[in-house]
Amino acid sequence: MKSAEDIVRDAQAWWTTEIIDIEPGRIAMRGYPIEELIGNVSFPQMIWLMVRGDLPTPEQSRLLEAALVAAVDHGPHAPSIAISRMAVTCGVELNNAMASAVNVLAGIHGGAGQQCMELYADAAGRIGEGAPLEAAVEAALDAYIAENGKVIPGFGHRFHPIDPRSGKLLAMVEEARAKGVVQGQYSQIGQQVEAILERRKGKRIPMNIDGATAVIYAELGFAPELGRGLFILSRSVGILAHAWEQSQQGGRIKGPMPKNIPYTYAGPARRAVPGKNQA
Repeated sequence: MKSAEDIVRDAQAWWTTEIIDIEPGRIAMRGYPIEELIGNVSFPQMIWLMVRGDLPTPEQSRLLEAALVAAVDHGPHAPSIAISRMAVTCGVELNNAMASAVNVLAGIHGGAGQQCMELYADAAGRIGEGAPLEAAVEAALDAYIAENGKVIPGFGHRFHPIDPRSGKLLAMVEEARAKGVVQGQYSQIGQQVEAILERRKGKRIPMNIDGATAVIYAELGFAPELGRGLFILSRSVGILAHAWEQSQQGGRIKGPMPKNIPYTYAGPARRAVPGKNQA
């Protein structure tokens, strides 16, 4: 039979974390006292600290912040934003509206950045094994298409002929590369993907916000598995703003389109239930 001391040790070992050290009157995040972080560390720096274990340089933080700012919102036609607004009109609180919106950020809506990071990582791995840039990207693209289909995440956009966010982000990556902040390998991989897609499709398929933020997160050393989480941290700001705005505008039970615009019914014509009028 275990002693009381053994039981206490088992309980203490149930959760093990390197993230936070907390006891009455004292809080430290990754070893840094919270009172020293407050007022001295930005929110992007705090994200880096919590996820990565140490503080970024100012230049790394600037690049991370740019990616987070760029993906904050994309209008009420974006499903997650629309869902947050519809949820509010159903009478739920802001946290419920935010949770409803975040829950649809999955593989198709909100997942392209992480998928693009995985594509870039595959290409980078092939380069690390000695393949030239173009051959590595060609092989990574072929492998991705064979497994996932022809839609390449991070390139092309259903709304923007050229995504106005990606150019600025890539320019910041180039500035950071020139300063030695990042190596620029993933930027080269992304540009090579775009070049190969143009050759294969016969037209330009420009890099979009997901492709550009994937470049930044990969250049900064974030694992591909963190891509969607980082996107959600960014988009949650837009979700909160839209949910709050809708709560101020009012409205009750607003669906995805005005009630005077009908949906398309494609089922059978009206018909009688068999045996309904039989004695």
